Amino acid sequence: MGTPVDPVPEVIRRALADASDAPGYPLTAGTPALRAAIAAWVSRACGAGVDGLGVLPTIGSKELVAWLPTLLGIGPGDVVVVPSIAYPTYEDGARLAGATVVRTDSLTSLGPTPRVRLVWVNSPGNPTGRVLPAAHLRKVVDWARERGAVVASDECYLPLGWSADPVSVLSPQVSGGSYAGVLAVHSLSKRSNLAGYRAGFVAGDPALVAELLKVRKHAGMIVPAPVQAAMVAALEDERHAEEQRERYRARREVLTAAFTGAGFTVEHSEAGLYLWLTRGEDCWQTVDWLARRGILVAAGVFYGPTAGQHVRVALTESDEHIAGVAARLA
Repeated sequence: MGTPVDPVPEVIRRALADASDAPGYPLTAGTPALRAAIAAWVSRACGAGVDGLGVLPTIGSKELVAWLPTLLGIGPGDVVVVPSIAYPTYEDGARLAGATVVRTDSLTSLGPTPRVRLVWVNSPGNPTGRVLPAAHLRKVVDWARERGAVVASDECYLPLGWSADPVSVLSPQVSGGSYAGVLAVHSLSKRSNLAGYRAGFVAGDPALVAELLKVRKHAGMIVPAPVQAAMVAALEDERHAEEQRERYRARREVLTAAFTGAGFTVEHSEAGLYLWLTRGEDCWQTVDWLARRGILVAAGVFYGPTAGQHVRVALTESDEHIAGVAARLA
């Protein structure tokens, strides 16, 4: 269904344990070592320059997704744009702030909609695994800048490109070399199996990051000190991330062959941790058909009203269980 099951790498567990004697309050902004590690990783993974880049650790990425509209001062009368098929928390966060939600993949369809304050993009996408081209992302950024809106890019699956290479909103070919009005949200939950640690971060416009920091200090949105130390170890070590990526690649191959052999069509799914599948029927029929074979998947309607004929299948299961799914579908 989507939660990591593989062990937390030893290098990260050791860093957490070594930092466990932490009687004082941690820094909301993150330790200097963590800020440096985030900036260095963003430079490597996103093609971003570290000059003028704001970074801030978060209590996982979901927390920031849910509260970003509120933290930015968005409220009633404002509009938040989310993808037509999307992670539900984008919409939940907008509603918590009292804002109006518009689901669309084409900003031109918005017309003269007033008060667009925030535009969410998600590439690689959850649940679809769709990768947005750099040119598309650049158009979104340009459109938002013309209107004074913020672009928030959920890039939690950026390191998991399979048949396509995902591009960060922080890349110069998207941002134009400026971070103005742009935020990228990242997580170590999938890359490093740290879902239980609640370890994420946001990077981008330094002025926006400074505003987020100001509010988060008073709201108690602070990453615990031992987790901050573990994040440094995770971000500075690529070996464990490559090993985990290889596990997911192998599981993806097994599941793709098993589901296509059972008559499913795989759509998008060129990156990320999911297969986006359809049999051309109501998704609840598909969920039921699979459940009768001991296979649990997520119904497409969880992610939007236009996804009623799809299901989401996660790669986050043990090799033994992945093999069991293939056997039950054979």
